[in-house]
Amino acid sequence: MDQAYLRAHPEHLPTFLTHQRIRETPVSGGSVCSASRLTLDDGTSIFAKTWPQGDPPAGFFEAEAAGLRWLAEAGAPVPELIVALPQMLATEWLDEAAPTPAAAERLGRDLAALHRSGAEAFGAPWPGYIGPLPLDNTPHPGPWPAWFASHRLLPYLKLSADRDALSAADVSLVDRVLAALADRPDPEPPSRTHGDLWPGNVLWSTAGAHLIDPAAQGAHRETDLAELALFGGAPHLDRILAAYQEVYPLAEGWRDRIPLHQLHLLLVHTAAFGASYRSAVTAAASAALQAIA
Repeated sequence: MDQAYLRAHPEHLPTFLTHQRIRETPVSGGSVCSASRLTLDDGTSIFAKTWPQGDPPAGFFEAEAAGLRWLAEAGAPVPELIVALPQMLATEWLDEAAPTPAAAERLGRDLAALHRSGAEAFGAPWPGYIGPLPLDNTPHPGPWPAWFASHRLLPYLKLSADRDALSAADVSLVDRVLAALADRPDPEPPSRTHGDLWPGNVLWSTAGAHLIDPAAQGAHRETDLAELALFGGAPHLDRILAAYQEVYPLAEGWRDRIPLHQLHLLLVHTAAFGASYRSAVTAAASAALQAIA
């Protein structure tokens, strides 16, 4: 099987793998999926993702494929999607490289162009996932604060509490953020966003920075940028943000709102991975309250 055949018959890839007709080398694929480098008969490689055991949740890989296509339509630097099947997904192989200031500045401009391309509503036209968890993408007209509270904070707050990752006091703190958002105005229209843009979902390659593993959705553009600062921050983050600002300046006070936007992904982490992220949630919630009070 070479790439030309695979592009014409993507549905055959699982069969070739089952019968060991393709060289498969395990690689790092994050905390949710199993990943491998597949070397084809023509010497080229692709990157493949599968669910670790059994069948994936319904629509899991379809959601990522839809997101990659949607971001690519806007010219975003995402890997080319080659195979999109219910049980697996494969993209072009990208050789990793050290992050450079020039690549960071290009990423900032690319993100600005992506966000400026817009979205019809908050949410997306397909059922979503973020990490291993469902993501309610029901299209919503906004305004953003009420949608963010009800669709991006509350579901993961409930899951975190149900799984004992947050205490009653923690839940009460985040509830105060939800109440503060309920009637808050925000004129920002929905942007086309990556939706899960922590630094690990930027792949620095020989061709520049690429956005991987999206939870693509119409959302507030500040959320993508705030998530880039999580977990140690993206390399050359100051260059990314400066280049972004040159193309699509952010509204006044955006730095103060970073913890508010980060709260969504932090709650996803307590819901999916447990109490080790509890202190990050409470710190972000406390800072968010100060920003929106």
